[in-house]
Amino acid sequence: MADLLRLLLNVSEKAANVARVCRQEAPLFELLVQEKTGADKNKKFVQDFKTLADVVIQEMIRHDVGAQFPEMVGFIHGEESNKFENGLGESVTVTVCAQEKDTAALLATVLDGDQTAASLLARAIHQELQLRDEAAEALQLPLSPVDLGIWIDPIDATSQYIEGKEEVAPEGGFCSSGLPCALVLIGVYLRASGEPVMGVINQPFNQKDSTGNGWKGQHFWGVSYGSVNTCSLPRPVNSLLGKEDGTVSVVLSSSEKQDVKDALAPLGRLMYASGAGYKILCVILGLADVYVLSEGSTFKWDSCAPHALLRALGGGVADLRESLSASRGCVIEGKAGHGAELTYHIPRTGCQGVEKWANHGGLVAYLDSKVLMKVVGELSGKR
Repeated sequence: MADLLRLLLNVSEKAANVARVCRQEAPLFELLVQEKTGADKNKKFVQDFKTLADVVIQEMIRHDVGAQFPEMVGFIHGEESNKFENGLGESVTVTVCAQEKDTAALLATVLDGDQTAASLLARAIHQELQLRDEAAEALQLPLSPVDLGIWIDPIDATSQYIEGKEEVAPEGGFCSSGLPCALVLIGVYLRASGEPVMGVINQPFNQKDSTGNGWKGQHFWGVSYGSVNTCSLPRPVNSLLGKEDGTVSVVLSSSEKQDVKDALAPLGRLMYASGAGYKILCVILGLADVYVLSEGSTFKWDSCAPHALLRALGGGVADLRESLSASRGCVIEGKAGHGAELTYHIPRTGCQGVEKWANHGGLVAYLDSKVLMKVVGELSGKR
């Protein structure tokens, strides 16, 4: 499994580089945005965009993983449709070809014949980038690729990526919005049980580079399977419930329901940030104790990768509705137990398009189960 993790780290860095390349051409970038419609539209937003960067990154990851692990082809899922409409109204199916020149030719049809931009993108897609990590390379697990599936969120917080607000957080600090909230998320789950077992998070826009014109990124990974729980990050000591004042910091979406905000306010500090992946990353980094979302507006590709990191650190991502139901002694859909963890292998019946992969019960991302119980206790009877 070291080979798979090494590959995911490398493709995440390629993905981050593609995201940066696409932003460097501002006039071109405006042409790459098209509004999602129909079954591909996230109901949470009035305008939900996909970009060529989203599609290219997703298909690049799908291509590279499938080339090295052909037994995983068919189980590499992404957020985006790979159909893109160019300025002439032509629908183009975006794929990554075996040769850079062929990928450039295909991208040129999307980019209305812009050969220079197409070549630049193709070069970024086909370049070999290596992220050396001794701990990841030494990892051994009794897992076979034939037992695994992958969820890809090519650019989580796409709206922040599109807007391009260049807010820079202090070192190791919290960033409520802007480019730092845009993440590449690659999560691996067990096909049989849906448990998340491996996750890679790449933050392409972490800090400005020395010139002040470009960006440097950072990456994180985690593995949780059986007795093996390994993460590139240590468990944050300041995120445990045993703080002197006993308060809990909660990160939320600014659009969260007012009754939920009111119920959680007595716990301590309420914080607001963009991007589901980034909010879970805040919990992983110890910048917040817990992330709570009461609505079903996130999806499997948002939560799978960071869920694996939280599991590796002793935490998890629970279905909020099932957790509340369990606290009242109820059973929902055959599940019981406090804090039912999200799974990633079965689509929701009766739903169409992206909705069949939504986390319909909301979620709670936590490092300490005591924090989970506190949140459930505050919300129980008020939802």
